[in-house]
Amino acid sequence: MARAKHQDAWEHAWRDRYDPQPEIRLCDHKGCTAAGEFRAPKSRSSLNEFYWFCLEHVREYNKAWNYFDGMNDSEVEQHVRQDTVWGRETWRLGGRFGDPASKRPHKFHDPFDIFEDEEGGESDAQKRRAHAAPKAEAPEVEALEIMELDYPTTLEDVRKRYKELAKKLHPDANGGDPVAEECLKDVNRAYTTLRKWLS
Repeated sequence: MARAKHQDAWEHAWRDRYDPQPEIRLCDHKGCTAAGEFRAPKSRSSLNEFYWFCLEHVREYNKAWNYFDGMNDSEVEQHVRQDTVWGRETWRLGGRFGDPASKRPHKFHDPFDIFEDEEGGESDAQKRRAHAAPKAEAPEVEALEIMELDYPTTLEDVRKRYKELAKKLHPDANGGDPVAEECLKDVNRAYTTLRKWLS
């Protein structure tokens, strides 16, 4: 019996020394002696500093706490706008890199012709194709001569020229003239050749 009492006393002493129980935090509400188990931020500017309340007082605190207390309407509006972008810097669409005077967007690399130039001109890829000299074989050189075009040329130039020549050489426009009909066949072959070459 004495040995059991001695064992209990030893375990109790060991627990106090090596396995201390956590301290009970009291509620921060004035005069409350209940355990403060629930935290609440101290202020808008110190969201990482907390009061610790019992359940009853944390409910009271949350009910009465106003995050925007002390701010006027425009400050609240500004704060809400910044929160929608997580407080990061923003800019008007196209305004960060573009020239505000011309209101033209900054040029960017467009290898797949997804976007065309603002004024409806050629895209970057079309311009590159026009100025990059593809290796011309005899059929392409002959096709350029038939279409009366000079290199460098673009697919759009070839299409325009083809429409002009097709109207001019069409049998209905020439009273069925066989020479015009043969020329039109040559133009059709030249157009097919150049379209393949420039595509």
